[in-house]
Amino acid sequence: MSNFVAVYDACVLYPALLRDLLMHLGLSGLFRARWTQRIHEEWMRNVLANRPDITREKLERVRHLMDSHIEDCLVTGYEALEATIDLPDPGDRHVLAAAILCRAGTIVTFNTKHFPEAALAPHGISAQHPDQFIEHAIGLDAAAVIQSVHDHRASLHRPAMSANELLDAYLSQSLATTVALLRPHSESL
Repeated sequence: MSNFVAVYDACVLYPALLRDLLMHLGLSGLFRARWTQRIHEEWMRNVLANRPDITREKLERVRHLMDSHIEDCLVTGYEALEATIDLPDPGDRHVLAAAILCRAGTIVTFNTKHFPEAALAPHGISAQHPDQFIEHAIGLDAAAVIQSVHDHRASLHRPAMSANELLDAYLSQSLATTVALLRPHSESL
């Protein structure tokens, strides 16, 4: 297991397809995936607000599966750091506080502008769009990422997807670079 730590922001856990991919990548051993109960609450609250067909019970099951499958994923005790952090959106201070506490190297987020380099660099942290994060993971160990995508596809049953359908779905998640790097390996996915 790598010592590199990545904190997943709520916005990358909100879309089910991306959340599932990030969970499979978190099982790869390339890095240690981390989040907080507050991050859970944020993505779950937004899903419930936008998807009345999904129940709180179902999301609690997803939370439990995430927490039970990724070793040492929950960051706690970060709250005291929040008041010392200045970010464009004060609602994101808890994410950076958790990242600082768990010595993360990156925060995986769609909202990179909410995490300016000037606020993160003193802590050795960067904010990366999920496409950039996965691109870097492919650069570290393409075989591990390909296996994670294969496992992700194998876990899909409603609906099942071909490799090309899954890659097209990743495109809808703003993962254009990831898809371009994976498409030549579609037979392995």
